[in-house]
Amino acid sequence: MTATPLLRLVLQAMQKHGLEAVLIGNAGAAIHGAPVTTIDFDFMFRDTATNLRKLKAMARELKATVLRPYYPVSKLYRMVDDDLGLQVDFMPVVDGVRSFEELRSRAMRTTLENTPLLVASLEDIVASKKAASRPRDLAVMEVLERTLHAHEKASQARKPPSDTSGGARRAQGRK
Repeated sequence: MTATPLLRLVLQAMQKHGLEAVLIGNAGAAIHGAPVTTIDFDFMFRDTATNLRKLKAMARELKATVLRPYYPVSKLYRMVDDDLGLQVDFMPVVDGVRSFEELRSRAMRTTLENTPLLVASLEDIVASKKAASRPRDLAVMEVLERTLHAHEKASQARKPPSDTSGGARRAQGRK
């Protein structure tokens, strides 16, 4: 079973209600090509009264419930619909991430079936899992780091060779 239809529903509701959030966790890593699985979607968002209203409006539209399973020790908001198999966690605080703005500035902008999606950089996903240090995060660390290394290697291969004789080439171009 693919998670794409569920993620598309969530993204469409986010877009409709104007909730800006960045996909993190294993779902984000999978979009970057990491061979990992997950049963939920994790997003980081700004914790404001306006965004909480948007989150509740999304839940109503999706016929889901918003829970606070770890209140008062966590600000995690969990949106669930057992009939759909939907579980989406919205977090204003993520281990290893300094701020939403920093995460968003490094995020990859893409689309999923024509719906905009911000996906945390693979570097940020790895950093957050290392910082959380939960057994389930550490269990996927090797595969995430291999994927990150492969991305870095591919990025290096795409870069043009460095110009060690830049001055000579510039001078030739002026003739």
